[in-house]
Amino acid sequence: MSSRGAELAGLAALLADRTRADMCLALVDGRAWTAGELARHTGVAASTATEHLNRLLDGGLLIERRQGRHRYVQLAGPQVADLLESMVTHVDPPRPAVTSLRTATVAAALARGRTCYDHLAGRLGVAITDAMTTRALLDQDGGFALTEAGLAWLTGLLGVQPAALKATRRPLARPCLDWTERRTHLGGAAGAQLCHRLHELDWITRVGTGRAIRVTPKGESGLHTLLGIEPSTLELSARPDPATAGADTQPAR
Repeated sequence: MSSRGAELAGLAALLADRTRADMCLALVDGRAWTAGELARHTGVAASTATEHLNRLLDGGLLIERRQGRHRYVQLAGPQVADLLESMVTHVDPPRPAVTSLRTATVAAALARGRTCYDHLAGRLGVAITDAMTTRALLDQDGGFALTEAGLAWLTGLLGVQPAALKATRRPLARPCLDWTERRTHLGGAAGAQLCHRLHELDWITRVGTGRAIRVTPKGESGLHTLLGIEPSTLELSARPDPATAGADTQPAR
């Protein structure tokens, strides 16, 4: 067996376990989790969670951060998140039995808009990517790249700092296949900074404490003005909805 083949087999073995796979998918939210939080999330004992996390750390999929007595883990980087999201797209879309309103609203919120590590996904991410393409800010025909107009738009009208786009080895723009929409959304440094800037502007907000994202009324106006996105059509509104209050079950940090 070649060395690359052995490495690939080792990676596959790491993700072949259901608990480890669930841990990795939880960490796609881009934040750091404690072992205890991941143990509760996956329904295993703390000692079992630690064993799984040690294997993922040794395999290079996770990194560890310590703060005082607390140990946190997170994905080793955006490339790991991209790998996980790409793998999920090869799995048939889940059709779980809707056993409660809570289950239904969580699934709907994630499909409507969410973070994929550090950039926007779901209908929101795809809508922004489509609008940027229509306005020649993003070129999907000659590869997948920001145009000169797109870079000017991002750093000018939207206010992203040019230095932030250069302070990484990541590609400026990267196509990321959305696992719910089965279409492309914008990843890479531009996608990350776009998401960060929309948070700064208070155009988007988290739903509960997890990956789900909603557009604020301020964001509805801004996205319509800059990109012509109709939030009412795409159900992106963040106006209060009693059914979704507290629907997200991921731990707060």
